[in-house]
Amino acid sequence: MFDDIAKNYTSFNHISSFFNDKIWRMRAVREVIKGLPDNRPAKMLDIATGTGDFAIEIIKRAPSGSSIVGIDLSAGMLEVGRRRVKGLPIELLQGDATEMPFESGSFSRVSVAFGVRNFENLQKGLREMRRVLEPGGKAVILELSYPRNMFMRFCFKLYAGHILPLMGKGLTGKRGAFDYLTASIMRFPLPEKFIPMLKSAGFAKVSARSFTFGTCRMYIAE
Repeated sequence: MFDDIAKNYTSFNHISSFFNDKIWRMRAVREVIKGLPDNRPAKMLDIATGTGDFAIEIIKRAPSGSSIVGIDLSAGMLEVGRRRVKGLPIELLQGDATEMPFESGSFSRVSVAFGVRNFENLQKGLREMRRVLEPGGKAVILELSYPRNMFMRFCFKLYAGHILPLMGKGLTGKRGAFDYLTASIMRFPLPEKFIPMLKSAGFAKVSARSFTFGTCRMYIAE
């Protein structure tokens, strides 16, 4: 499904979010690089990296000499991403977020932007994120979310359930992926359920921030 929409994926994200995704990502990027020593290169991991959007923004602002490994299941997404990251210290690999080929404690930062809801086994994926982080490391998760406010929920359901799939079909010629997008957002756990899942995965300190009336949330797990 993601292979089919890879070429138009980035454009769709910008248009469908009214370019708010750029603002959300920059807030998350600041959290990723926060606390990294300026004089020590960081080794970071971007999960569900897709076409590399988030990894590119992080590496632009990371300490000099830092590097990022991006991992994703979709070969089509990675094909587009490799063209975009050419010349940058970013390596893109195909792989499963719930069974990653990295040694424990390999990375100082782990990031996921709009991809954690696609994990086949969410709890297993969170445990893998914790496993590959070094002691004192931090995971930053950015994800679309179902708003709490009743009026915003109504607007969100109308937009995501009816308008988004039509926009996606118009841009890519395929509607199924965008019907899935809506369903995956609505079934993703809210903070009162997701935060305990992160703690159960082994994170010591977890916090959440809400953006744009609760349509996007950022989780910081240390």
